[in-house]
Amino acid sequence: MTVQFRSRQRGVSFLGLLIVGGFLAVAGVITAQIVPTAIEYQAVVKAANKASQGSTVAEVRNLFDKAAAIDNISSIMGKDLEVTKEGDKIVVIFAYQREIHLAGPGYLTLKYAGRSK
Repeated sequence: MTVQFRSRQRGVSFLGLLIVGGFLAVAGVITAQIVPTAIEYQAVVKAANKASQGSTVAEVRNLFDKAAAIDNISSIMGKDLEVTKEGDKIVVIFAYQREIHLAGPGYLTLKYAGRSK
């Protein structure tokens, strides 16, 4: 007959569980703040592609502003776009950044940049 001692038990201690739970909670809060900015970036790319169908710079910026109003884009406006022409095609280039407050003086800065197809 074998006797098993309690010192051989395996598992996570309560303190270890609290540390892992705290880490997961912080990561979840940060992720919950990053996801909307990534979704907004996709909307900006879509709006830039729509705006590149314009024929003048003013028309391109106006098309972007209309698409931004529909998709609720608040990080960038039509006046912030760089409109260039490559061959016969109009290209819309954009860049912006978003800051997420973490704690105290700490911020997470996300820089987004892209161009129309």
